[in-house]
Amino acid sequence: LTPLFPAPEPGTINSIFNSELPDVIGKSKISINSRLRWEYADADAIPGGPDPKESNAFTIRTRFGLTTAPLYGFQGMVEAENITVLGSRGNYNAAGSNPSGTGRTIVADPPTTELNQAWLSYSNWDTTLKGGRQRLVLDNHRFIGDVGWRQNQQTFDAATIENKSIEHLSLLYGYLWEVNRVFGDVSGLPAANTDFDSSSHILNAAYGGWEYGKIVGYTYLLDLQNAGGAGNSCATYGGSFAGSAPVCDKVKLDYRAEFAWQTDYADSPFSYGTEYYNVELGANVKPFVLGAGYEVLGSDNGQGFRTPLATLHAFNGWADVFAVTPGAGLRDIYAFAQVTLPLNMPLRFVYHKFDSDTGGLDLGHEFDVVLSKKLGKHWAALAKYAHYEAEDGPFGNVDKFWLQLEFNF
Repeated sequence: LTPLFPAPEPGTINSIFNSELPDVIGKSKISINSRLRWEYADADAIPGGPDPKESNAFTIRTRFGLTTAPLYGFQGMVEAENITVLGSRGNYNAAGSNPSGTGRTIVADPPTTELNQAWLSYSNWDTTLKGGRQRLVLDNHRFIGDVGWRQNQQTFDAATIENKSIEHLSLLYGYLWEVNRVFGDVSGLPAANTDFDSSSHILNAAYGGWEYGKIVGYTYLLDLQNAGGAGNSCATYGGSFAGSAPVCDKVKLDYRAEFAWQTDYADSPFSYGTEYYNVELGANVKPFVLGAGYEVLGSDNGQGFRTPLATLHAFNGWADVFAVTPGAGLRDIYAFAQVTLPLNMPLRFVYHKFDSDTGGLDLGHEFDVVLSKKLGKHWAALAKYAHYEAEDGPFGNVDKFWLQLEFNF
């Protein structure tokens, strides 16, 4: 049997320090990411509340990372992250952490300098153990994601084990003891925006051996313990099927179906049980992409289906009105169309119609549009706009606009 931690052969210590270790250092990868962004945000007053002023957030995010090459199955990574405000911090509300921005629309990008990732892994027997601060993204980000849209990435202090010894099958278990959220580890944050203390378990099984799609099953037992997290503690059990199939040489269909059931868990102060489901169908006819979907986050006993660790910006509209599911739940009928313009510039339109899951409320609708362009191997530019119009629900109109330039190495 192969030992769990195979030792180097006798007499190779000198080789390790004078040959293999320098070789590992030489093959280690340096990563650099920098993203310059202007975000304009203007939210009308919530019925019965104050009318916030518009925000103009000029920020630059910089990350520096080093990932070692493997050595006897071991590998490590460390990455630092900095978000700096260009101009006055009073030009926007950084999720409540800057008193000078009080009364403005929230842009959840506080200035901060943090250790973004720091982990050590060991791989053997088609199994990888990883411990430390790490990025976790499962499936389509709907339940576990890194919130990559915000300047400060969401990471997890966690221990994970992933096994791929069966062909096409991936089995993952993780224990999360801290959720480092996008609002930053900064002073002055409201309790609801602080990092989550956690005693959470995640299990995910994915089979990708079928030509027409991947089958995924999961269990997420989220025990989030501090003031901002206890109400989000929940147990979610579900599965999805997603894939694509060619219709002819020029047409390809994309499809997705997902269902999940959720109940309160751990020290949640609520008692509920409700469902989530999503169906989506798209057609890729170059240079066009067209599609539509229907997503429901259910409600029970006045509590909506929760997704506290998701990459929320990717779902239910880019205006982020429904980053927290309303107590009456949410039904989202959406459609999208994309065309690739000359100079290889994708232009994408998305429309959402929102209603409550219970109570018959018309929660409004939203129009989104984004234009992007890759500028060589390392650069990318983007312009993006979101417009939400409120109706019966407890929300105000929202307009958001972004311009950004990003460098990756």
